[in-house]
Amino acid sequence: MTSDKTRPTVPLPSATSQVAAFLAEVRARPPAPVESRGRLIFALDATMSRQPTWDLACALQAEMFEEAAAVGGLDIQLVYYRGIGECRASPWIADASRFGALMGRIACRGGRTQIGRVLKHAGAEAARGPLGAVVFIGDAMEETLDHLCAEAGPLAVRGIPVFLFQEGHDPGAERAFREIARLTKGAWCRFDAGASAQLRALLRAAARYAAGGTQALTALSASSAGARQLLAAMRDSQ
Repeated sequence: MTSDKTRPTVPLPSATSQVAAFLAEVRARPPAPVESRGRLIFALDATMSRQPTWDLACALQAEMFEEAAAVGGLDIQLVYYRGIGECRASPWIADASRFGALMGRIACRGGRTQIGRVLKHAGAEAARGPLGAVVFIGDAMEETLDHLCAEAGPLAVRGIPVFLFQEGHDPGAERAFREIARLTKGAWCRFDAGASAQLRALLRAAARYAAGGTQALTALSASSAGARQLLAAMRDSQ
């Protein structure tokens, strides 16, 4: 007879396990063709302060796919961190509805920044195959700048720009984001809380760059303020 002390327990499924199960399901599906397609890592701070921006990014993510479709299409990988040491990456996804479904299953949680892990992961992905750009959205930096620069090094060596979109005016975050942008020949841009149109334009411009490079971004700049802002920020970072 099994005593209460030794009787095994069956844990209830947590939100984290549900997200992990969804990622496993998506990973098991056949990959989309990658010929002539760009690849973009879309990384977000998912700590508790980021919930409003996470919701905004959910609403805008489909437009990145739409913009990139004009120059060959785009596969996007979601990378996010939250809580105590949780940093996850999705499979590469080529469909906006699947990407949106994944983002909708993730809730922000309290924790510290893990930007170094994002950069390290991006460097590993770049070693496996072509990577057009990394986009990061956040409002804080709680790590050492030297560590972040070291993790950004492999991206810089491979010529992969990091586009860092900062919400708010934290001076430590701005200094770090600007330096990462300088090292990788990327861009740092600030957007204001609630400025959905501004973030939309920046994300569409970053997607266009990842799919078609500087030439495609320059062509877009004739009709997009976001593309002009991103090009200007890239020049400022060099």
